Amino acid sequence: MAKSKVKISKQTERKTNPELVKTILAAKKHSGWLRVAEILSSPRRIQINLNLGDLDKSSKDGETIVVPGKVLSKGEITKKVNIVALGFSEKAKDKLLKSGCKVSNILNEIKKNSGGKGIKILK
Repeated sequence: MAKSKVKISKQTERKTNPELVKTILAAKKHSGWLRVAEILSSPRRIQINLNLGDLDKSSKDGETIVVPGKVLSKGEITKKVNIVALGFSEKAKDKLLKSGCKVSNILNEIKKNSGGKGIKILK
């Protein structure tokens, strides 16, 4: 069941990370990114942290994968994908760049692709 924009706003008021708040507010304004805003406004224990091995299993070459959480370095990635996440561990970012993947944060991707076309949200 989807959260209302009002509930997302109320949950966002409790957040102390200014980068996270900006990301949630930007995502909330665009219908293609509303699901990401819902996940990010939830309590931290519900946010998603994915390993590279999990990303490799659930992606195809050329896809734009959105991780509403942090990407961790366990495993390897063999596909060339565009990974958009709230954060990356240093090792994960190094591995992704060495394998030819593109990495960016959610806020920058919302500015580039405000409609959310062609994104796949992993949860």
